[in-house]
Amino acid sequence: MSDAVEDQTPPALAELLKVLDLEEIGTAAVTVTSSQTSGGGTVPVPTVFAEETTLFLGQSQKMPHGRVFGGQVLAQGLVACGRTVTPAEGDPPRPIHSLHAYFMRPGDDTQPIHFSVEKMRDGRSFSTRRAHAIQNSKPILSMSCSFQEPSGGLDHQDVMPDVPGPDGIASLADTFGGIDHPGAKHMVDGRPIEQRHVEGNLFLAPGEEQVAHQNVWIKAIGQLPDGPLLHAAVLAYASDYALLEPVLRRHGRQWVGGGLNVASLDHAMWFHRPVRADEWVLYSQQSPSAQGGRGMGMGRMFASDGTLVASVAQEGMLRVRDDLG
Repeated sequence: MSDAVEDQTPPALAELLKVLDLEEIGTAAVTVTSSQTSGGGTVPVPTVFAEETTLFLGQSQKMPHGRVFGGQVLAQGLVACGRTVTPAEGDPPRPIHSLHAYFMRPGDDTQPIHFSVEKMRDGRSFSTRRAHAIQNSKPILSMSCSFQEPSGGLDHQDVMPDVPGPDGIASLADTFGGIDHPGAKHMVDGRPIEQRHVEGNLFLAPGEEQVAHQNVWIKAIGQLPDGPLLHAAVLAYASDYALLEPVLRRHGRQWVGGGLNVASLDHAMWFHRPVRADEWVLYSQQSPSAQGGRGMGMGRMFASDGTLVASVAQEGMLRVRDDLG
């Protein structure tokens, strides 16, 4: 990062960039020490699961609730995987095209996170990686990432929804500015991503209509260094914000006092076209279903010129607290 950019970077964004700057700490090999038998015969088991395993160390952002933000560990895992994809001499880097992740345990935001990245395959066009985020010797997230060499082919996309632009829409800083509460101060000063809800945010009150869709403008709060991997990671970070809100909106709930316990369960993201995460992106979201204590959110991300840049899907736990109805 240049000194000029660094000097102008808001503290919350500078912290995110520091968190995404993982330290490579070594390599390891994973082997199998025994085989399995079935029906009297031996089932062949590979002695090595991956060509190579690379270890990284990342720091955690402090959160008001004391748990690691899911978007943080998603973004760190993406960076860790991406750093192990090295192009052949003279070839451009292979950008990420998809990630699939499961949140397995809550993370402790006072502790660093180790990332173990397995090099599964490097083919002629695609590179596949598998990663685990580990705290206290246990995985908190498991994810797979796939990277593709730039290529031509068929091309079409959904049309961007016709909604008001971000100018004139209240930000979270507008909503929570002046409120003397740690959570409110975090909304104003602690988030590296700006959010502007077209239909109004759901933090303090439910939406005006009980519908299962909404639109949110998002972008980093300051200028980011160049680099497709970094911008993809910041977009992945931001993708974990608000994606379950269409479930809350459909059922007349809000975050504060909404009577729900909410946690992300899994997350998938497909990166369609290049984008800068420090420019406005429309995050158009909907929920096709909620049932069994779970709710699903699906989102499409559009650059401000209408280009579809990514699609996202997430299922989360949404349990109604018995004591609050």
